[in-house]
Amino acid sequence: MDMTSAYRDPSLPVERRVEDLLARMTLVEKVAQLVGHNRFEGPDGQFSIELAREHGRDGVSYVGTHHRKRNTRQTVAYMNALQKFLREETRLGIPALGVGEGLHGYMANEATSFPQAIGLASAWDPDLHERIFTAVGREMRVRGAHVVLSPVLDLARDPRWGRTEETYGEDPYLVSRLGVAAVRGLQGKRFNGDPDHLLATGKHFAAHGQPEGGTNCAPANYAERILREEFFAPFEAVVREANVGAIMASYNEINGVPSHVNAWLLKDLLRGEWGFEGIVMSDGWGVDDLYRLHFVARDARDAAGKAFSSGVQLELGRCFIHLAEEVQAGRISEAAVDAAVAHLLRVKIQPGLFENPFVDEETAISITNCAEHKALALEAARQSIVL
Repeated sequence: MDMTSAYRDPSLPVERRVEDLLARMTLVEKVAQLVGHNRFEGPDGQFSIELAREHGRDGVSYVGTHHRKRNTRQTVAYMNALQKFLREETRLGIPALGVGEGLHGYMANEATSFPQAIGLASAWDPDLHERIFTAVGREMRVRGAHVVLSPVLDLARDPRWGRTEETYGEDPYLVSRLGVAAVRGLQGKRFNGDPDHLLATGKHFAAHGQPEGGTNCAPANYAERILREEFFAPFEAVVREANVGAIMASYNEINGVPSHVNAWLLKDLLRGEWGFEGIVMSDGWGVDDLYRLHFVARDARDAAGKAFSSGVQLELGRCFIHLAEEVQAGRISEAAVDAAVAHLLRVKIQPGLFENPFVDEETAISITNCAEHKALALEAARQSIVL
């Protein structure tokens, strides 16, 4: 790995570094930046250098930071070992993003647990909400996470829906205010490398919370006016008011078009009308659902091409490994792949991951479930009680 390359020079502008790194990458290395996996873990959840050498030679976009068998110290050790491998044993030394769930606290062993989202909404307190998610962000960053899959901005309109507790309820205004507060707590004013914050993800875009029959992932059929005034409102708020860093597409279809292939939703509306500049990601295995649930794609490769062309840039799944084949077949341009990869590289360069991707064990121990965060969780529980 050449340590003198322009992309490794922190004194250069971010865009210059991105441009230099992209010019050095092969197509396979670019595609690897659009797909993540946890194939570096052994059965015990610990880092395996053998698996890393088998599955990580071309790099990786992200890894999940949580594992049910890992405590705080073990998570730090895992993330540091992974970043060391990527830094020393891959051609370009591109670090991985750590991704985790943080709906009402970091979803990991030993982390502070706050009331569920539906309870936090019952406090009707955006200031408290921002303080809570500032704490969540701190606990995640010190354990190696850089992206959080939160907040949920779905409107819960059907109590039969099994994910109601993840939401802030049915009201677009309340969900918008709490969504903006959560993003500001997680990201700060705008994620730019601050070591106490991380990139937030608004999800699930869109109309996920009122499916037909209350069945998760079932179709949502609504007039555009209802979509814009109600279901889209919280997402527009976090884009325009809080500069949310990522948006996750939803599993469902809207008026017959699955969200993962809805170019009007992900391109025309989100980017064109609202000016969103962040990352559009899939939900977990949502691209696979295009051929196994919605039947709008033939197979994983076809699903990858259609989702990417419709605006999905980062996949939580494995279909996007076929994007190199789609480029070689002429169905996707390499320039489009470059644009998507550039988004991911910016997020890795901004927080200084190329200079120091590692986290400190003692800092993680001192901040995880600390007395300050426990007191905040108690305050949140008291404020969210419903009699």
